[in-house]
Amino acid sequence: MLLQIFSLILQFIVGVVAGTCLLRMYMHLQRVNLSVRGGNPMAPFVFTITNWIVLPVRRFVPAIGRLDTASLVAAYAVLLAKHSLLWLVAGASAYWLGLVVHAGFELLGIILSSLMWLVLIYVLMSWVKTASDVAYFLAQLVEPLLRPLRRLLPQMGGVDLSPIALLLLIQIAEIVLHNLQAQFVF
Repeated sequence: MLLQIFSLILQFIVGVVAGTCLLRMYMHLQRVNLSVRGGNPMAPFVFTITNWIVLPVRRFVPAIGRLDTASLVAAYAVLLAKHSLLWLVAGASAYWLGLVVHAGFELLGIILSSLMWLVLIYVLMSWVKTASDVAYFLAQLVEPLLRPLRRLLPQMGGVDLSPIALLLLIQIAEIVLHNLQAQFVF
C-alpha cells in the first residue's frame, strides 16, 4: 500500500515536471514567445517548474536548430530517474536497458497524451470564443498541427473536421506505441 501511494505521488510530480519540460520544448519549437513581458500566460509556470533542470542540462546539450534538446533530455532524465527509483524501492534487480527503454516509451506516451489534451482544450475554448491570452497561447501550439489536415479535409457545412482527424491520428499513434511497448516487454 505504501509503495502504491509513493508511486502515485512520484508519478504525479514527475508527470508535471516532464510534461512541462516537453511543453517548454514544444513552445520553443513552435516559436511561441517565451517571455513574461510578451504576454505568455504560461511562461512563469513553465520557467518555475523547469529551470532547475533545463538550465544545467543546457550547458552540455546544445539545441539542434529550433529543437530545444535540453528540455527533451531533461524530461527524459526525470522519467529515467523515476523508473530507477521505483525499481530500487520495489527491490527489483535493475535491468538498465529495460529502464532506458521504459522511460523512452513513457516519454513518447506523455507527448501523445499532452498533444491530445492540448487539442481537446483548444477545441473546447474555440466553442466559447474567448479572446484571452490562454486561447491565443493554445492556438499557437495547436494550429500548426491542424493546418496540414485542413488542406486535406474538405469543409463539411462550415464544420472543421481537422481536430477530430488529429485526435484520431494521436489515438492511432498511442495504439502503435502501446503495441511496440508490449512487444518489447515480452
